[in-house]
Amino acid sequence: MSGATAPGTGPGTAPHEAHHKNTAGDSAWAAGGTMFAGVLMMVNGILGIFEGIAGIAKDDVYERIGDYVYKFNLTTWGWIHLVLGILVAVVGWGILKGAGWAKASGVALAALAIVAQFLWLPYTPVWALISIAIGVFVIWALCNDRSDVAGP
Repeated sequence: MSGATAPGTGPGTAPHEAHHKNTAGDSAWAAGGTMFAGVLMMVNGILGIFEGIAGIAKDDVYERIGDYVYKFNLTTWGWIHLVLGILVAVVGWGILKGAGWAKASGVALAALAIVAQFLWLPYTPVWALISIAIGVFVIWALCNDRSDVAGP
């Protein structure tokens, strides 16, 4: 053991200063991730609207791949995707505008969208997996952005 101390943790350095220095870059990166999450939510919401319109307009647009436990009427799925897509796009816009309500709503809607895409797997398996990954990133970015939290 050499007795050396980590940078920013020596005598006379307050513990919160060392922590603050280490998280400043992380916070900036997470804030950029939040903006990207807002854009992803808007794009994913708009694509969800198109999925919904396709499911409502023509019930035979999507074909189920294999047998799956969760079976729903495609018109019902169309309405679910349409409403969820509108909500996701609006919340994505709110995140980009910096609205206070948008972060918590974004986390909740991203979680709901992940569940919906899981249930939608037999109809568009590749896109459903991509949407689930987008939802996981959105939740991570919104939960890690501390730009509105007062620092020491």
